[in-house]
Amino acid sequence: MAEERQTVYEEGGSSTAARRRGLGLSLAVSTGEAPSSRRLSSVAVWPEHFVESVAAQVAVDAALSEGRLAAGPAIANFFQVNSTWREISHSEMLWQDLTNRVWSHHHRHLPSWRAEFIQLHRTAQNFRMHRSVHSRLLAPTYPARSCCCLSISDAYLAAGFLDGNVCVFTLPNGALIANFSCHPSRDRLGRFSQCVSGLAFLSNPNRVVFAYRDGDVHVGLLNDGPLGTSHRAHAGTVMVDGSLVDFTGNNQWWVGLFAGAPGRSWHVWDANTEQLIYVGGSLTDADALMGWRMLTDFGAPVVGHVRLAGSGMAVGCSSSRIQVMDLENPGFVINELVLQQGEPAVDAVDATREGRIVYVDLNGVAKVCRVPVLDEVCSFDALRRDMQGQHHREVARVVACMNWGYVICFSSWAGVWDSHTGEFLYRFRERIGHVVAAVGNNRNVAAWSDDSGLHLWDFGAISSEAVGVLAIDVAQQIENNLHLEPASSFLKLYQCSWQQEMGELKEEKQWLKRGE
Repeated sequence: MAEERQTVYEEGGSSTAARRRGLGLSLAVSTGEAPSSRRLSSVAVWPEHFVESVAAQVAVDAALSEGRLAAGPAIANFFQVNSTWREISHSEMLWQDLTNRVWSHHHRHLPSWRAEFIQLHRTAQNFRMHRSVHSRLLAPTYPARSCCCLSISDAYLAAGFLDGNVCVFTLPNGALIANFSCHPSRDRLGRFSQCVSGLAFLSNPNRVVFAYRDGDVHVGLLNDGPLGTSHRAHAGTVMVDGSLVDFTGNNQWWVGLFAGAPGRSWHVWDANTEQLIYVGGSLTDADALMGWRMLTDFGAPVVGHVRLAGSGMAVGCSSSRIQVMDLENPGFVINELVLQQGEPAVDAVDATREGRIVYVDLNGVAKVCRVPVLDEVCSFDALRRDMQGQHHREVARVVACMNWGYVICFSSWAGVWDSHTGEFLYRFRERIGHVVAAVGNNRNVAAWSDDSGLHLWDFGAISSEAVGVLAIDVAQQIENNLHLEPASSFLKLYQCSWQQEMGELKEEKQWLKRGE
C-alpha cells in the first residue's frame, strides 16, 4: 500500500523532496498521526486539486484493501494533516468523486455530496452491525393468495401477485400508493397465465413495468392515484414463445426469459420505444416441458431466472447453464458456465449493478461470482446446518437477494453473509415463516411470506437514540411472546447489545467529526 501511495505522490512532482513528503504523509495517514511541524509547512503548499486527487486515492485504496467501510476513517485521518487541508475536505467535487468511486452511487438525494457519502457509510455500517427497523406492509390474505415476485428501487417497492395484481409502496415509509389490476377480458391459456412473472421500475416519469406469465408486458404510471392505470406495451403469444418465467429491466432495456419454445429463450425490448428488438437463444430449451407446466401448476419447479448485472449485461440461469448476454449487442453471449450435474442454479438467483451474481443450488450452497467472467468469489452454506445440527441431506428451499456487500438468505430463518468473504454475520430476529420472494438494495430488504405477509427491513441511517429504543423494544416483544419476567436474561442481553451498538456509533461519530 505504501508503495502505491508513493507512486501517486511521485506523479505530482519529480523532486526527491516531493517523494519524501509523499512517504511521510503516507505514514501519517496509515497511523492516524499528524506529521511533524517541519513537514507540515512543506506539504501545506500543495495545489488544492492535487490534494483532492491524493485524498480520493487514499480512500479508494482503503476501500479496495479493507472494504468500503474503511474509506471513511481513512479520509478522516488524511485531513488531520493541517487546517488548510481540512478546508479542502468541504469540496463538493471531492465528495462526489468519493461517492461515485467508493459506493458506486451517482445520484444525490441529500443537500450535499458529503452528506450523501456519510449517509451511505452509516447505512452500510447498520447493515453490517444489524441495526434496522422492521415493519409489516401487507397481511398474507391481501389481495390474493400469494405474492410471486418483488422489485425495489431507491424510492419504491413493488409486489406482483398470483391473480395479476401489482401493489406499489413508497420507501422508506411503506405507504401503498398504487394498485394495478390485470385485464380479465383477455382469453387465458392456463390457470396461472395471469400470474406476475417480473417487475421493474423506470424513471422520468416514474413508472412500473410488470409482465405476466403469458408474455403480456404492461407499463403503469406511479403517483396517478390508488387505482393505477396502465397500458399494454407488448401482447404475449404463448403458443409461439412459451411461458414467461422471469422478467427484469431498467431505463434502457427490458429482458424476459421464456421457456416452452426452442430457440426463443431470450426476449429483449428497447425501454424507450417499448419495441421488441431481439428474440433467440437456447438457454431454457432443455426445460421446455417445465415451462408449459408453469402455466397450470404454481408449485412447479422454477425453470430459470434473469437479472441485470453490471453495465449493459444480463445474466440468465437455467438448471444446466449460466449465460451472460451483452445487451448492447443482443444475442451475443459474452460468457457461459455449464453447471455440474445435480447443481441447478435457479433455486435462488440475484445480481448487483456492481457486477456480481449469487445463486443457491438445491443443496443449499450459495456461490457468489463476478460478471462476466463468472469466476467464484466465495461460497457458503446458506442453511447453516452446522449451526442447526441438521443432517447434510436435510435441505430446504432458499430464497436469496443481495446488495453491494451482503447476501441475505431466507429459509426457515433469515441470515446475512458478507458477499466478498462468505463470512456469516448474523440472523434476523424476526421469524416470518415460509418465504416465497425476497429483494434488497443498499438500504432495504423486503420479503413475502405466505404465513405472515409482506415484510420490510430498513437499514437507513438512524440516530443513536433510535437504536437504543429499537433494541429495548425488540427485547420487550420477545419477553412478552415468551411470557418472561421483566428482569429476565433476554432483556439484559439486548440491553448489553444496545450499549455495544451505542459505543460503535460514538466511534463512528468521532471520525466523522475529524473530517469536518
